[in-house]
Amino acid sequence: MITKKAAPSKHNWITLVILILAGEGIFFLPFVLARIFRPTVLRTFEITNLELGTCFSIYGFVAVGCYFLGGPLADQFPARKLISLGLWSTGLGGLVLFVSPVLTTMYFIYAYWGMTTILFFWAPLIKATRIWGGEGFQGRAFGGLESGRGLSAAILGTLSIAVFASYQNSDQSGFLTVLLFTSITVIVIGILTWFIIPESVEEKYATKKEYDKEEMVHILKNPDIWRLSIIILCAYVGYKITDDYSLFAYDVLGFSETESAGVSNAALWLRPVFALLAGLMADRFSGRKVLLIGFLSMIISGLLIYNQAIYSTVGMSLFILSLSLIGVYGIRGVYFALFKEANIREKATGTAVGIMSVVGYLPDVFMSPLMGYVLDTYPGVYGHQVIFLMLYLAASIGLVCALWLRSREDDWF
Repeated sequence: MITKKAAPSKHNWITLVILILAGEGIFFLPFVLARIFRPTVLRTFEITNLELGTCFSIYGFVAVGCYFLGGPLADQFPARKLISLGLWSTGLGGLVLFVSPVLTTMYFIYAYWGMTTILFFWAPLIKATRIWGGEGFQGRAFGGLESGRGLSAAILGTLSIAVFASYQNSDQSGFLTVLLFTSITVIVIGILTWFIIPESVEEKYATKKEYDKEEMVHILKNPDIWRLSIIILCAYVGYKITDDYSLFAYDVLGFSETESAGVSNAALWLRPVFALLAGLMADRFSGRKVLLIGFLSMIISGLLIYNQAIYSTVGMSLFILSLSLIGVYGIRGVYFALFKEANIREKATGTAVGIMSVVGYLPDVFMSPLMGYVLDTYPGVYGHQVIFLMLYLAASIGLVCALWLRSREDDWF
């Protein structure tokens, strides 16, 4: 049990570790593999950047509806069952793609993943993390979740690159082996979730059996819900742009495919550091200050890359890319830690997550095809410059919304 201002117990730390493994493992298949191995994915499936972006867009369209439906679902059913179901079904999708690595199958599987990763999984994960954090530890709870997810992604990414590099004569066979390895890992994490998530956590947020329309109205009238939603949207644009890092290294810096994958994987290793620091800062100072610092770092890095200020040396290029990750990963570590400041009741966390996610994760719908179109239409350096101009614009909007956040009274009516 978590008490006010008390450190989480050992039992709860084990719970958080499982939530971390689940929280990153489920998204490794649809997103992280393509981020690390983007040039290889394009060749393995014989597709263009636009076609890969279309896969992500299909995922996004399905996910938008599932965010809205999955929020209330998380307030009615046990998380252990929903999270496990999401992991098992997502891993199964990876096995299907392994058997049939063609574009048509990719379209179908990405639509399927839009349901399995969101409808059954996302809101229960966020609500379980909020309950785990208790009173006074929200920054550390969500910062720890994002940091742990980043560490998990970095470890899985490193193992994936090692497996891939062992297939020196066949990039396709190497990537398909990585796909198989990841799919099985996700299924195993689902089994661990089923047996290790304790009943006490499940019972806390499995008590609401009827859909509460009054709670929905209360949330919709909360203006900071919409400000936070836009903040998530702007930060998520930045996160989607990290999909370009490996291709940037390949096209602009002249790295090999393995070296380009290493750049993207190195970014994953920065994720746990920046996310955890952001969570600690949010508890020590305020989540709003973390948002401001994060968006400023994204603005600076976006402008520098767009204006070609960093192309003189590879080292400076990598440094500026790392600067952008302070904002991308730091903001991800705290934006769901602001529920209390936004006057969101714990029993309605799932519903609030659903509403905020519908707006906040809209980049899943448009960013990948937009990036694919830009990179295919403007190959080479200029296409990547345009991508980082998008980072600057999104971060500027996010900064304005972060400045707009304010201390509120308890009554929205």
